[in-house]
Amino acid sequence: MEKVLYLMRHGQTLFNEQDKIQGWCDAPLTEIGKKQAQIAGAYFREHQIVFDHAYASTSERACDTLELACDMPYVRLKGLKELNFGTLEGEREPLKGKVDREDFFVAYGGEHMAEMRKRVIGTLLDCMRKPDHQCILAVAHAGVCWQMIRYWQHLSRVDMQLQQIDNCSIFKFLFDQDAFHLTEVINHDFSGLYT
Repeated sequence: MEKVLYLMRHGQTLFNEQDKIQGWCDAPLTEIGKKQAQIAGAYFREHQIVFDHAYASTSERACDTLELACDMPYVRLKGLKELNFGTLEGEREPLKGKVDREDFFVAYGGEHMAEMRKRVIGTLLDCMRKPDHQCILAVAHAGVCWQMIRYWQHLSRVDMQLQQIDNCSIFKFLFDQDAFHLTEVINHDFSGLYT
């Protein structure tokens, strides 16, 4: 029987607004980020999506997003944390966009992307393998979402190659036979929040 995972990125943070790298370091949600989380929560209610379990990265920005989007108990999981960028945490974001090696951040005391991918995939597999988990919400980070999308792209029904992962984007994965299939990407219209 197919199970469903809704994987969502956190709302806008102060570091997003300032175009700074944030992995294991944290920054609070902005007022826009809080409203984004509420809009995502309204989407779930409008589409009558009911979760039997919810999880969040241990980062405050993910927990706060989940709490604003969904009124239910949840479990914090370190396995859902963003990539550790080492001493580049808090630096200007354009540094990260020039990286094409998976081990780039290791030289700065950060994490190898293969290690991050392994922990993310393992964490979400562990969650979905539980017998009482039919429809779950996991709130995490752009890097977590990308690792899931890239790892399972051979089974995906959605082409994500040219798409950006915006704050509070939602990725719907079907989980069947121990594999994830990306079936839908939900992006919200936040244009009214920036006026």
